[in-house]
Amino acid sequence: MSTALPFRSLCVFCGSRPGVLPAYQEAARDLGRRLAAHGIELVYGGGNLGLMGMVANACLEAGGSVIGVIPQALLEWEVGHVDLTRLEVVDSMHTRKARMAELADAFIALPGGLGTFEELFEILTWGQLGFHTKPVGLLNVAGYYQPLVQMVDAGVTQGFMKPENRALLLVGDTAPGLLEAMAQYQPPLAGRALHEAGQL
Repeated sequence: MSTALPFRSLCVFCGSRPGVLPAYQEAARDLGRRLAAHGIELVYGGGNLGLMGMVANACLEAGGSVIGVIPQALLEWEVGHVDLTRLEVVDSMHTRKARMAELADAFIALPGGLGTFEELFEILTWGQLGFHTKPVGLLNVAGYYQPLVQMVDAGVTQGFMKPENRALLLVGDTAPGLLEAMAQYQPPLAGRALHEAGQL
């Protein structure tokens, strides 16, 4: 992919386990390499296990810059990565997520478990409320996230979500396509304005 990407940094949410399919692991490594190739700094949860470790190691091995943010309580559990460009140890999960959001210009969720789901939906909610206007991407590796995408779509059809809220989540099957969509992203009217207009 030769298109210039308008991000200086990108936060990746992903699992601290590798998952059962090699495709998950290769997607993590591929994304790490792509970020390095584009000179985009990787921001992630600071762990050295599972997809977290794979995306970070691939980015570092390709000459990229990686910032990890990890709570003190998880430093041993997730095995904090000590060879990063910078590892920030914080006091809580809340601080971790806020700091990653502060450091990143965009977000991508790779396959993961409850923590990844929670991080993804929190950053989407912040976007809905107008707390940020950064693109949020979901890399649907091997169809892993298809049930989740269907659930989000059901939120619209069942009247719990506006179409513009659904549009906050960009979904792609490949990293090049997803990154291109994120580069072209135009944020909707900020959630604060929607709220003031009685539309939120």
